[in-house]
Amino acid sequence: MVLSAWCFAVPVAAQENTDTTDIFYKHLELNEVIVTGLTGETKMKFSPTPVSIVSGKELRQIASTNIIDAIARQPGIAQITTGSGISKPVIRGLGYNRIVTISDGVRQEGQQWGDEHGIEVDAQGVSTVEILKGPASLMYGSDAMAGVVIFHSMPIASLGEMTANINTEYQTNNGLFDYSLSLNGNQSGIVWNARYSEKMAHAYKNKYDGYVPNSQFHERALSGMIGLHRQWGQSHLRLGYYHLTPSIIEGERDEVTGELISDAANIKTYGKTLPFQQVYHYKAISDNTFNLPSGYLKAIIGYQQNQRKEYEESPDEYNLYFQLHTLSYDIRYMSLENNGWKMNGGIGGMYQRSLNKGEEYLIPAYRLFDIGAYVTGNKRLNEWTFSGGVRIDRRQLHSERLIDDDQLRFTEFSRHFTGVTGSLGAVFNATENLNFRLNISRGFRAPNMSELGSNGVHEGTERYEVGNHDLKPEYSWQADFGMDFTSKYISAQVALFANRIDNYVFSHRVNEVIVPGYDTYVFTQGDARLLGFEAGFDLHPIHQLHFANAFSLVDARQLHQPEETKYLPMTPAPRWTADLKYEFTHNGRWLNNSYVAFGLECNLRQNHYYMADDTETATPSYTLLNISAGTDVKFKGKKVAEVHMTVDNLTNRAYQNHLSRLKYTDFNVVTGRQGVFNMGRNITFKVNVPISIL
Repeated sequence: MVLSAWCFAVPVAAQENTDTTDIFYKHLELNEVIVTGLTGETKMKFSPTPVSIVSGKELRQIASTNIIDAIARQPGIAQITTGSGISKPVIRGLGYNRIVTISDGVRQEGQQWGDEHGIEVDAQGVSTVEILKGPASLMYGSDAMAGVVIFHSMPIASLGEMTANINTEYQTNNGLFDYSLSLNGNQSGIVWNARYSEKMAHAYKNKYDGYVPNSQFHERALSGMIGLHRQWGQSHLRLGYYHLTPSIIEGERDEVTGELISDAANIKTYGKTLPFQQVYHYKAISDNTFNLPSGYLKAIIGYQQNQRKEYEESPDEYNLYFQLHTLSYDIRYMSLENNGWKMNGGIGGMYQRSLNKGEEYLIPAYRLFDIGAYVTGNKRLNEWTFSGGVRIDRRQLHSERLIDDDQLRFTEFSRHFTGVTGSLGAVFNATENLNFRLNISRGFRAPNMSELGSNGVHEGTERYEVGNHDLKPEYSWQADFGMDFTSKYISAQVALFANRIDNYVFSHRVNEVIVPGYDTYVFTQGDARLLGFEAGFDLHPIHQLHFANAFSLVDARQLHQPEETKYLPMTPAPRWTADLKYEFTHNGRWLNNSYVAFGLECNLRQNHYYMADDTETATPSYTLLNISAGTDVKFKGKKVAEVHMTVDNLTNRAYQNHLSRLKYTDFNVVTGRQGVFNMGRNITFKVNVPISIL
C-alpha cells in the first residue's frame, strides 16, 4: 500500500525522527521540504522540475522484494522486472542507462545495461528516496536523460546519542524472510554506523503457473561509516559490501502438459539452482564537506568493484564473468543565498575498466573516461523564482579486441562523445497555496558498450545480442509544465511533459538465427517523441481520513515509422492508483499512529507496443486490490516497535505486467498462454524495533 506524496507535494524527510502523527497535512509544509539533487539544496516550493520523495516511514509500510519494487508505484515510475528479485527503474517511459542511480553520494555503477541486472542497493539501509524526473539534473551529466533516483543513507545520530535498530519481515507467497541490524553513534562529533542485512526467498507462485522454478534469491549486505564533524565541516568514510545470488528463470515448459519444467524436490528451496548468478558489489567512498564564508565545498571520491558471474552447467564453474572497476569523482561548490541569488558549480566524472574473465562473452572488455563541468544559478524575485544552468560532458570509450576459438569475436574500436546540455525554468507562486512551474531542458546520453559492442548469448534473456559500432549519442529536448494546489482539505497536482529524443537507441528482434535456440536482437536507433502526464487528487476531509488518487500516462513513439515499428518498446501502460487510509489511534497509552488502508492499482491495456518480428505483444488490463494495517507500540510513553501487515493482490489475480521480461518465455501448449505470470496473493508482516542505548 503506497500513500506517498509526489511531484511538488511531498513528505518532509527532516521530520523522520519526530513523533508527529499528522501525515495528512504534509502538503501544507511544502515550503520546508529540502531537495538535494537539483542544483544544491532547494526548497520544493521553488523547484521548477517534478520531483517525488518517498519517506522512510512510507518505505517501512510498503511490501516489496527489492528497493526498486518499493518505489515503482510512484506516479510516472515503473520497473522492468525479472521475477521478484530483480528490478530496474523506469521514469516516464525511459529506463536502462538513461537513469542515474545515486547511493551513498555516488553513481551506482554495476552492470545496469543488462535486462536482468538489478540495482545493488540494500533496501534496509535507505532512509528516503528522491526521484528527479526529466533531464534537468545538471549535476549528473550523461545517463541522466530520464532522471535520477537518489537513495539517501540513514541519518547521523544526534550528538551524544547511540542507537540501534532491529527490523525483520516475512512474506507468505515466496517465503521471503529478511532481517537487518544497525548501530549508530555520535560522540563528541565522531560519528559512526554499521549495518548487516540478509534476505532470502524461495520460488514465488501465482494462480496459473503454480510455483515458478528458479525464482528464488538470496541477498546479503554489510556497510559501515566512520566520520568526523567539526566547525570546518565534516568528513565521512563509507564502506559497503553487497552479495546477491539470483537463480535465472528460463520459463521452459513440458511439451505435453504445458507445465513449467522443474525439479519438484527443490521447488521451494532457498538455495541456488542452475542456472544462477553470483553478483558482488564492493564500495569505498570518501565524502567531505568544507564550510566556507559564502557557501560550502563538497568533494566525493568513490571506488566500486562489481563482479557478475553466471553459472549454467555446473555450480562450481562460471561461464560468463564480468568484472567492472569504477573510480568516480565529484567536486562541487554551492553558495549561500545572497540577495535572492544562489550559484553552484562543479566538475565530476569517472574512470571505468571492464574485464571479461569467463569462458563465454557478451560485451568486449573496455575502458571508459568521463568528465563533465556545470554551473547553475537561482534567482528569487517576489513571487517568481528563476533557475537555469549549463553543462558540458566528454566521454571516451575504447573496446578491446578478442579472438575466441580462432574467430574474431570483438574488434578494437574507440568512440568519443561530447554533449552540451542545460535547463531554464521558472516557478510562479500565485498564492500561498497555488504554484505554477515551467521548465525546458536539454538532455544528452552516450551509447553504452552493450549497445555499441555486444556480440554473444545473453543467457539471462535467452537472446543473442548484436551491438552497433556506429550508434550516435542521444539528444533530447523536454518541456515540463506543472501546477499544484494545496489547502487544509484538498490538494491537487498535475505535471505534463513533452520529450523529443534524437537518435533513440533500442534493441529489437530480427528474423536471423546466429545461435540455434536463441532469438537474435540487434541495436538500432531512430528519432522519438514521448508525451505524457501525471495527475493527482488528494482529499482529507477530516484529520484521520486520507483519500489519494493518481494517474500517469506516457505515449512513446518512433517518428516517421509504419504501424508495426512506431511505438517504442518497453513503454509502461497507463496506470491509476487509489488509496483510502484511516488513522484511528493517536497518542494512546499502548498504541500510536494506528491505521488501516485499502488500495487499488489499475493498469490499463497496453496496445502501443513494438510489433515488428514479434519483439513485443499487447498486454491486457488488470486491477489489483490491496489492504494494509499497522501501528506503533508504546511502553512507558516511548515507541518500542512498529508493526505493519499488508496483503497485496488480495483477490489472487493472475496477471502480467507489460514490463515483465517473463512475458516472452515459452508458450503453454495446453492453455495457449505465453510466458510466466507475476506474483499472486502475498501477505507481508514487518516489525521494526528502535533501541536507544545512550
